[in-house]
Amino acid sequence: MVNRQPIAILNGAIITADGEYSCRTISLEECKKLIQYAPKIISAVGHKATAEVISDLLETEVTLNRIDFHQEAGQQAVVFKLNTRPPEGIILTRDEIEAFGYQFQLLSRIS
Repeated sequence: MVNRQPIAILNGAIITADGEYSCRTISLEECKKLIQYAPKIISAVGHKATAEVISDLLETEVTLNRIDFHQEAGQQAVVFKLNTRPPEGIILTRDEIEAFGYQFQLLSRIS
């Protein structure tokens, strides 16, 4: 069965509601396919440079969108995760994001 819920794009793996979740690292290629076949995309990316990097990597526009996102049961979210935690209070530039390194994860709310 194909999931018809919007897929969210997050710049951190956050649990937004009570429930059971599954989280696993995915390849860039798998991430692109998830986005390509999603009925709708909801960006909850709160930093401009991060949105730009994600847009380039996924070859689709991911907007800056500081929203209060709540993941629904059965809904998936793509997480853009930095490999290193930046210092407190720092807004990273695009070059700094690239230097830190990153990975994609799939966060699924099961129930």
